[in-house]
Amino acid sequence: MNHVMVTSPPRRLRADAARNQQRIIAAARELFADRGLEITLDDVAERAGVGVGTVYRRFANKKELIVAVFDQNLRDFADAADAAYRHPDPWFGVVEFFEYVCRHMATNRGFSEVMLELEDDATERFIIVRDRIKPTVTAICARARDAGVLAEGIEPADFFALVHMVDAMAEFAKPVNPDVWQRYMAVMLNGLRADSTPRRHLVVPPLTDEEVEHAKQHLTCGGRKR
Repeated sequence: MNHVMVTSPPRRLRADAARNQQRIIAAARELFADRGLEITLDDVAERAGVGVGTVYRRFANKKELIVAVFDQNLRDFADAADAAYRHPDPWFGVVEFFEYVCRHMATNRGFSEVMLELEDDATERFIIVRDRIKPTVTAICARARDAGVLAEGIEPADFFALVHMVDAMAEFAKPVNPDVWQRYMAVMLNGLRADSTPRRHLVVPPLTDEEVEHAKQHLTCGGRKR
């Protein structure tokens, strides 16, 4: 009697599939950062150098891809919070995390959009990572407050509100001065410090009147995030 040998799929194919998936996610992260959520899976396939069918086999629709991309981004945020908490200087732990989040929000168009637009529709993975970040941010604040370098009354929720303020300024000024958000990040950090702590230097000048007018024109011409 002849027996048919049943074998598992070749390992190389599984590895290829995993590599393709990582290429797709990496390409989507770049596109979301540059162009926001108004991209297509065809755009992702082109950037990743794979066929459109390969993208659709991994992700049934753009929402699934958004979840995968921003799940990774949020995990990066959680890692940054952990690193900030481990910083030997409590104040610079605050600065490190605040600057990381502000920079990511100000320079990554898609991330700021998804945080605002998809938060109420977050999957369980988003919730897990979000809940992981909150206790660490609370601990960062508590450590800085205990060290006497964080102003009294500052709560972790204040950080998220301040980050969105910086992001709003970054969006407004991006067409004329993409770096000016750093000035307002420094202003906010100076406001968070206890009186005994040296203030952060304002190394980026404010927008000029001309830049403000140009930025306003950009918004009225459809330059606002969608």
